[in-house]
Amino acid sequence: MQNVTYHFNFADGRSAALGNTGRPAADAAALPDWTRLDFHQCPNCPLTPASTPHCPMAVELVELVQTVGALASYEEVEVRVETAERSVAKRTTVQRAAGALMGLLAAGSDCPHVAFLKPMAHFHLPFATAEENLYRVVSSYLLAQYLRQQAGLTADWALAGLKRNGQAMQSVNMAMAERIRAAAQKDGAINALVLLDLLAKALPYSIDEQLEEIKILFAAQLDDAAAAP
Repeated sequence: MQNVTYHFNFADGRSAALGNTGRPAADAAALPDWTRLDFHQCPNCPLTPASTPHCPMAVELVELVQTVGALASYEEVEVRVETAERSVAKRTTVQRAAGALMGLLAAGSDCPHVAFLKPMAHFHLPFATAEENLYRVVSSYLLAQYLRQQAGLTADWALAGLKRNGQAMQSVNMAMAERIRAAAQKDGAINALVLLDLLAKALPYSIDEQLEEIKILFAAQLDDAAAAP
């Protein structure tokens, strides 16, 4: 997975550099209580405290929550996102900046329910719009189905599995909100998670409707005469 670093410059003069850049594993004894697996554990979590004492996703979010947990969601922040190939800068709110990084960290975690998002984490797009996220998550899922078919496995071209994944993520996000609420002093981190939950809610219930809206972009491929070699 490519390394991505978010450089934050907050209105109060603080700065921070956070990302998925191979930080050493946190000492379990030093992890906050809200990361324990049995603390607001997701109702659909397949893990057990005996084998996994701490929630894999919560562990990835500790540093981010500690950084923005005392900030209000509407406060402004300047962000520069660095990868090996490019740099993206934006002046936005704490809510949106934290939400962008939270999506990356969550998707890259070892939570079983986000396994389908790992390719998107590798090809991370900072500050993606709802339409861009829909395009990316559907495209990623369909590519996975093609690779499954090539490997002789059953492929899901009707997106039924993607819709189920979206429903599962809603449960994950609700439980994660309770964890973060226990850790954060203000709503910056909570509302960042709310933005992620909007995508999860959209997948199972309105994915067909939203795809219909961008169908016009594929007009040429949907015309047999135009698409013929």
